[in-house]
Amino acid sequence: MIEIKPIKFEEAEVLRDIAIRTFEETFGHDNEPDQLAAFFDKDLSLDILKKELKHPDSQHYFIRVDGEPAGYLKLNRGQAQTEQELANAFEIQRLYLLRAYQGRGLGQKLLEFALERACESGCDWAWLGVWEHNIKAQSLYQKYGFEKFSEHLFAVGDKMDRDWLLRKPLARKGKEC
Repeated sequence: MIEIKPIKFEEAEVLRDIAIRTFEETFGHDNEPDQLAAFFDKDLSLDILKKELKHPDSQHYFIRVDGEPAGYLKLNRGQAQTEQELANAFEIQRLYLLRAYQGRGLGQKLLEFALERACESGCDWAWLGVWEHNIKAQSLYQKYGFEKFSEHLFAVGDKMDRDWLLRKPLARKGKEC
């Protein structure tokens, strides 16, 4: 059984474990261990994740397969967004799956779930950042109508990666999502 449910504050340690594991599985090949450790300490510490879980403009979800966390999703509005380039926008900040659960359509389910939340938000845009070399993710986002509109640098320890910022209009000329 597959379900997507909000992450409870009491699950912060589980979130941290999944966040670290998914990031390492996805980007570990392109980063040194000390760069990853610095990123985990700065951006995925338990204190940081607890603050994010409490933020009123952020939402966090686990996708579970037969009760086991397979990945997670983080959504932001307003000042919680990592960039403020688009007016009235909804950010899909983190969408990660453990490698063991990839290839089962779960990433697509998470993205569709995120887009449903975006449509319900009343925002004009959904947007996200994706590493310039993550062709697999870019392909998925392109299928859902996301287009590049900007770039930013993303720090992993002392290494700077380039992320493409992709956006998708949520409503246009009276059409809803």
